[in-house]
Amino acid sequence: MTSSQHHDDDFITGINIIPLVDIVLVLLIIFMVTATIMQPSSLPVHLPKAKTAESPTPAPLHVVLMEDGTITVNGQPATITELKRLFYQQAGRDPKTSIVIGADRKVAHGEVIHLIDMAREAGLSRFAFMVEGVRPLRKDETR
Repeated sequence: MTSSQHHDDDFITGINIIPLVDIVLVLLIIFMVTATIMQPSSLPVHLPKAKTAESPTPAPLHVVLMEDGTITVNGQPATITELKRLFYQQAGRDPKTSIVIGADRKVAHGEVIHLIDMAREAGLSRFAFMVEGVRPLRKDETR
């Protein structure tokens, strides 16, 4: 048997990972596109501005108080009664749940405090507030 005949019987020793990488990249693009569609912050709310604004951490409850008095939870309209029931349900599942609160600038401060009181009565005590980021001033600018 010659050495040229011996090459035909060799096993495949390498794995081609290019198709795997292609599939992973396509899935990544799909997730990136759908994630921007599913954001609850796409509601028409005029949030107050803050220089130290941070991105909100993912939370099961995003509560938004609109200027006209409507309330949304994770992008769905809700009444005060439904919101209170949802707070109790979530506190029963995980009392360490964070609630991200967004309120229009024109919403009265007392309404936000009332919402926080309802959540605390249910047993929830972690809150974050949505604000718009503000571009830092240059030395020659004033607000």
